[in-house]
Amino acid sequence: MTDWASLHAPSLATFETLAEAAYARLPEEFRALCEGVVIRVEDFPDDETLTEMECETPFDLLGLFRGIGLAQGGATMQTGQFPNMVWLYRRPILDYWAEHEESLGHLVTHVLVHEIGHHFGLSDEDMEAIEAAAS
Repeated sequence: MTDWASLHAPSLATFETLAEAAYARLPEEFRALCEGVVIRVEDFPDDETLTEMECETPFDLLGLFRGIGLAQGGATMQTGQFPNMVWLYRRPILDYWAEHEESLGHLVTHVLVHEIGHHFGLSDEDMEAIEAAAS
């Protein structure tokens, strides 16, 4: 039985471990195409991102892809270009998790696949198939 009285919210380090495990479960051919994509975990998006994405609150954004996706010709980095990055935002994900009926691991996988999907220009159906393969 879980001792809920002594549990704490997952830390940034725990979230990084969840994200790494979620990434490791993705199909190998999908991961091979993700070479060079950096995954970061932060508590919240920064103010600039919130403004740019027109978020009403810091809890509106669960994750974000920044970079030049493969669909836009981002297979080769240009001089001075930052690497393609995926952010997972811990606090908004925890807030969403508390209000819905799915495991935290599944939710982290969902957000990760969705954001990496932007790198590839994938459809929602494509991303659902990748998520199903990771389960």
